[in-house]
This record gives sequence, structure tokens and C-alpha cells, in this order.
Amino acid sequence: MTINTIKTVGEIAVELPQSTRIFERMKIDYCCGGGVALGEACNAAGVNLDTLVQMLDSSTTQKGNEIIDLQPATLTELIAYILDKHHVYTKDEMARLEPLAAKVVSAHGANHAELLAVRDLMQQLFADLRPHMFKEEQILFPYVLELDKAQAQNRPAPFAPFGTINNPIRMMMMEHDTAGELLRELRKVSADYKVPADACVSYKTFYEALEVFEQDLHQHIHVENNLLFLKAAALEKHF
Repeated sequence: MTINTIKTVGEIAVELPQSTRIFERMKIDYCCGGGVALGEACNAAGVNLDTLVQMLDSSTTQKGNEIIDLQPATLTELIAYILDKHHVYTKDEMARLEPLAAKVVSAHGANHAELLAVRDLMQQLFADLRPHMFKEEQILFPYVLELDKAQAQNRPAPFAPFGTINNPIRMMMMEHDTAGELLRELRKVSADYKVPADACVSYKTFYEALEVFEQDLHQHIHVENNLLFLKAAALEKHF
């Protein structure tokens, strides 16, 4: 596959799913900032474009640990994937991380003040994610499922209480941007999740779990912003 540097980071992430691992490693935003051209994204991240293109080219021939290609998925399949893979994980991890954060702050907060900032940012992120996912599960996703079903059965589009699907999508994307900013702040105050020399097992576990949570949320937002929302908005136009 030839990498087209004119394309956006989000488009490349959709067409070349394994590229998201490289974007994570190079700290290039492919979810909330996925609408930026690859060259511009490289400039912002301080990454050499030619080097990145070589890495992306190499990834097309590598085998093992393949990331699933969701381009052919229907809207119904995408929603099932998001719910099963991302929403379940996010809820489970939020429930696990909150008491773990309290434990680590209690033990190390006096000597590592940054932990208090990490805990507060994490709690703010979680407080945003819970109603965000609820709105998706109760309002947006059911409408998209009905839209997909209506097309399959050659029926008129379902009634949209929000006028057009673009309205809730716009709201969800704004909330994604907020989550992305909180993730960047978390990474900054934690010094890229680097644990100090005196860190206990719980401290290390906490930072490792937060970093994995960040990566999963990036993937989660990417699938919604760059696949589900675009496909759903395009389908609505056909009715």
C-alpha cells in the first residue's frame, strides 16, 4: 500500500488499521485530531514525515497482532463492536481504577503531589465518559440501528427527535475532544506515565492501567469519529 500523505490521519487509520499503533508510539492524534493531513500532523508532533511514511509502509507487510479492519462493517456491526469491545471495557476499568487511584494517592500522595492531579483529571474524565456513553447507548445508537434496519428493509427513515443525526454527532464529537484534551493533560502531569523509583506495585499497576485505558479510548473515539459517525451521516442523506 502506498501512503498518500495528502490524506488525513483519520483516513489512513481507517484504511490501514495497524497504523494506529505507530500513531500511538509517535504521539500523533488519529482520533479527535484525525481530520488533519498527515504532513501537518507530523509537524505538530515533531515527527519526520519521510520516517513516518517508511514506518507505515513497513507495517503493511508485518504479520501478527493484526488489528481488525472495520471498513466493511455495517452500522449495526460497528455499534456491536463498540459496545462489546469498548463500552464494556471502559465501564469495567473505570470501576477498577477509581479505588486503585484512592489507594495509591493515600500511600504516595504526600511525596508525589502529581498523583493528586492525576486522580482529579481521571475523575473528571470518568465523570464525562459515563453520561457520554449513556447518551450514545440510549439515544444515538438506537437511532442508527433503526436507520440501518430501514435501509435493509427499504423503509422510510425513522423519526429523528433531534432533527438530523448531525446534531447528536456534533455533540458526541465535542465531548470526544474534551476527553482527548483530558488524556493529553493526564499524560503531561504523569510525565508519560513514568513511575518514580519508590513506586510500589499498586502505583505501577495504576499507571500501566491508565496508559492502556488511554490507548483503548483513542481506538474507541477513532472508530466512532472516523467510521461510525461518517457512515451514519452518509446513510441519513440517502433517505
